[in-house]
Amino acid sequence: MNMDVELDGLFRHNETYDYGNYDYKEDFESRGSKAVLIPLLYSVELVVGLLGNGLLLAVLAQKRRLWSMSDTFILHLSVADILLLVTLPFWAAQAAQRCGWCFSGFLCKSSGAVFNINFYCGILLLFCIILDRYLSIVHATQLYSQKRPWLAHISCLLVWLISLILTIPDWFFMVARKDPAQDETSCVHKYSQSETDWKLVSRVIHHTLGFLLPAIALIICCSRILHRLLGSSTGLQKQRSVVVFLPLVGLFFLCWMPYNITLIVDTFRGNSTEPEGSLKTALTVTSALGCVHACLRPLLYLGLCGNFRKRTLSMLSCTAGETDSSLWELGVGEEVLSDQGPEREELKQMTNVDHQVQPAQC
Repeated sequence: MNMDVELDGLFRHNETYDYGNYDYKEDFESRGSKAVLIPLLYSVELVVGLLGNGLLLAVLAQKRRLWSMSDTFILHLSVADILLLVTLPFWAAQAAQRCGWCFSGFLCKSSGAVFNINFYCGILLLFCIILDRYLSIVHATQLYSQKRPWLAHISCLLVWLISLILTIPDWFFMVARKDPAQDETSCVHKYSQSETDWKLVSRVIHHTLGFLLPAIALIICCSRILHRLLGSSTGLQKQRSVVVFLPLVGLFFLCWMPYNITLIVDTFRGNSTEPEGSLKTALTVTSALGCVHACLRPLLYLGLCGNFRKRTLSMLSCTAGETDSSLWELGVGEEVLSDQGPEREELKQMTNVDHQVQPAQC
């Protein structure tokens, strides 16, 4: 009797399975959430931001005969926001599509550069505004005035120039990189093992010149302004004349602080050439939150600036609503101040001086 046992079929299927192409459920769910929430957020920012900033530019164009220093800085802030909003569809498509970044490498570089240009312009233009407020209130010195309109234009030109210089690393290291493991292309900063020093240098420049130093200067100036106003006999009333720009500063830090903190964490990770896993997701989410300020800033003007609100409503209703006063006057608290007597008159004189001298109150 033949007792041979055929084991060939048993061992024939004993092969090693490649788990590299296996999609884990957690990764699939994470990708699905990202593909829905990020594009949705970008879409809302795009629609609200373009409507708000377009309305703002229309109001400024209607007032071009009575251009002021405030309008100059507000205009440049709005232009920087519109440039950022134009790039949002590309970032939304990258998050929504399975292939990731499906556009050219030039669009990747330019979109990344515009993202950082908006950040640098935002914080530097705010610094110009707050610095002028600080000099006029604390030291009674006029920095920008109608007699020297060229100074405001030069300041804005320098802000744009500095922002372009700070984004030079984006033009060199921002690439559309394909990840073979996930079969997905991403628009990210790519540093080779020999270029990790350049990553550290560019990050240090961003953290110091682009964020920490202007942020410290803004905090110091705002603190001195509030200390000066609260220490005067009519501090609570005078504070109303400068309270408009404080939400601007607070909004900027509220939107951009999470992204910069996440970027600092990534900088201190070590010699890794690019973020991975949860840190990469955190950078994606916080960068999307940072763009929110581009659509919230016009809403802030509309809610706090009385003359801007009146001019906007007049333009939308096609009625005459011309006014020679600044668009950026505070539109709250007039009833409280209307019967303050000498204190009201002192505040009015201070506010009028600020409107002629300052780049912006909001």
